[in-house]
Amino acid sequence: MNFRFDLLKKDEGTFGRLGRITTPRGFIETPVFMPVGTQGTVKALTPAQLDELEVKIILANTYHLYLRPGHDLIRSLGGLHSFMNWPGPILTDSGGFQVHSLAALRKMTPQGVIFRSHIDGSQHTLTPELAVQVQQALGSDIMMCLDECTSYPATHKAAEQSMELTIEWAKRSREAKTSPSQALFGILQGGVYPDLRKRCATEIQAIGFDGYALGGLSVGESKNEMLMIINETTPFLPTDQPRYLMGAGTPEDIVAAVACGIDMFDCVIPTRSARHGLLFTNRENIAIKRNVYQNDDKPVDEACDCYTCRTFSRAYLRHLYMAGEILAMTLNTIHNVRFYMRLMERIREAIRNNHYGKFSSEFIAYRQSSKSGEAP
Repeated sequence: MNFRFDLLKKDEGTFGRLGRITTPRGFIETPVFMPVGTQGTVKALTPAQLDELEVKIILANTYHLYLRPGHDLIRSLGGLHSFMNWPGPILTDSGGFQVHSLAALRKMTPQGVIFRSHIDGSQHTLTPELAVQVQQALGSDIMMCLDECTSYPATHKAAEQSMELTIEWAKRSREAKTSPSQALFGILQGGVYPDLRKRCATEIQAIGFDGYALGGLSVGESKNEMLMIINETTPFLPTDQPRYLMGAGTPEDIVAAVACGIDMFDCVIPTRSARHGLLFTNRENIAIKRNVYQNDDKPVDEACDCYTCRTFSRAYLRHLYMAGEILAMTLNTIHNVRFYMRLMERIREAIRNNHYGKFSSEFIAYRQSSKSGEAP
């Protein structure tokens, strides 16, 4: 069963799309959110819990797994799916963003990125070819090209140079791919400049990939700039292939980007927020450490069907968090991941029923009014 994307429906009032991705390890209904399992684990959750939460695909990171425990070791143990006992699809990032974040430890060259490990200081060179080689060894279902994540702010000239390097690396990544069972996505750069984004979309498509990702966003630009770039770029992407917005993941970001025609999302926000005691609901974000929850016997969200909400009170969750108990991280993460899965279910249902415009505007307005303390 090879990789395939089927566009099933378009919303009549927005650019929202309902689709299905076919991979060797199962189907993925889109729009979809991918929890981040950087080092071969979604923090605080077991694979069985992910399955119970109805997670269909997770993201793992090439940079981290290359450094520790090493892609050769993982390949010798049957690949990443077997290594972490996750039977569903996996998307692996190329590591470009992680290397980008190591500004003091890396040097960009036309050949690749020379960097020092954040673990032991050892020197490495990550090339487009090596990024693909590592991902093929991991056995992920969807691989990403190595790109240079454009910094923000960046001048037009700097963003253009970064984009041109990304295009050159995309060509080399495509040539390095030898595994027919693994999909490879190209990444678009170009900063906040619509002309560069359009040019990049054209040139990356000419190389030919299984899907296309918008990179270099959620790196400091405003929400308006991010949405402008998404709106300006997606019309230049193929309608019969998936569109992936990398790293943007607040509930409001997702709802707004789906209306622009985005199909795939990933972000550390739900899991990282959970570990810091921030829980998501349709109405508001709950900082569970607040004193107001000390005697609160209600669940985090009465509308949520997750194990945490079915079983425990806000008061208990606050107690666990304030006591520094590990269980707090697990229960909070269960809720936040399930909230995101339920949000994607509601998004797909709204597109299916041709009322995504109404759903998205009401969802965002409801969240904003709750944050400001107004009645919904």
